[in-house]
Amino acid sequence: MNLLKISWANIRNKPLNTTLSLLLLAFGVGIISLLLVMQSQLKEQFDRNIKDIDMVLGAKGSPLQLILSAVYQVDAPTGNINMLEARRVMKHPYIADAIPMAYGDNYLKYRIVGTTEKYAQHYGAVVEEGNFYSEPFEATIGRSVADEMGMKVGDTFYSAHGLEDNTDVHTNRIFTVVGIFAESHTVVDQLILTPIQSIWDVHTEEGDTIPDSEREYTAVLLKKKNPLAVMTIPNTIKDTNMSIALPAIEINRLNENFGLGMKALSAIALIIVIISFISVFISLFNSLKDRKYELALMRTMGASRSKVFTLILQEGLILSVLGFFIGFVLSRIGLLILSYFMKENFHYSMNDLGPIPMEWLMFIITIFVGSLASLLPAIRAVQIDISKTLADG
Repeated sequence: MNLLKISWANIRNKPLNTTLSLLLLAFGVGIISLLLVMQSQLKEQFDRNIKDIDMVLGAKGSPLQLILSAVYQVDAPTGNINMLEARRVMKHPYIADAIPMAYGDNYLKYRIVGTTEKYAQHYGAVVEEGNFYSEPFEATIGRSVADEMGMKVGDTFYSAHGLEDNTDVHTNRIFTVVGIFAESHTVVDQLILTPIQSIWDVHTEEGDTIPDSEREYTAVLLKKKNPLAVMTIPNTIKDTNMSIALPAIEINRLNENFGLGMKALSAIALIIVIISFISVFISLFNSLKDRKYELALMRTMGASRSKVFTLILQEGLILSVLGFFIGFVLSRIGLLILSYFMKENFHYSMNDLGPIPMEWLMFIITIFVGSLASLLPAIRAVQIDISKTLADG
């Protein structure tokens, strides 16, 4: 006899119980899986974008806001800082490297960042088409920008004031795309890079110049040469409008706050999963009452105790495996939906749909707990009194 076919037939004969068990398990597994993969991909992107950035110099305000705006380009800047004062910090003997940035304009919600070639080099971004910009109002754009906007080398565009608003357009200066970066899976993919001079000049009329004393940066990414820089630099800028933010500290704080919500959702999902396994147990246990005669007949027809035990155990395992894979599919659907909204609002995406190591562990745990849930009903099945059951009909 084919035990697998019999197990599947028994499951199909209880559509309501089966559907309830599968929905509970799939929903719980789906939430946990979605949280795991989302946390994994966000952490990977956060770590990749913050790599080797020890400090961020910017205007006084929220340190976290400064990190989010200068490193991840997902928040508004805290303000601007004087270029000459910033350069004094950049030349400090405790600073190994510094990347100045000036931003605050956009093109159709894609941020235009004025910076040096060091910025692209820091993220390992290489030009795939055309060239790296060399003159004001030349732009080299990220791969995501090119793909989403259908832009190519030689295209022109106007910048707009602000990070999202497209009403205050600077029609006095035209930007020209001279290059497109290859996909780097970093923040560069979603940016339009141009010389800092472009950002300064776009807010003036052609022929006008801004004196050095009035020129401003929005932020400076710093790499320290000496660990004492963390304590020394803040003292050198205490009489200015500048401040230092430490990415490691601020991102850890963000993860802690973000983690509370993740833990709460995980706890809810875990409770749902536990309830689903209880449902599997109750379903199998109650079905024994209706199947005692059938199981007794199987025994008289030559089925051993081990085959009856395996039959019941298989039903629990089939429900567990089906519930897990339905939950996995639901988690990926949820990931695609979240990725769409993240791309619309922040130009970030979570498009890696493959399983992560923690999900394989969760699969093993699901199989193990599913086996436990069906263990007692399986034991009760092999303990059926064949003579009494057949006599009672």
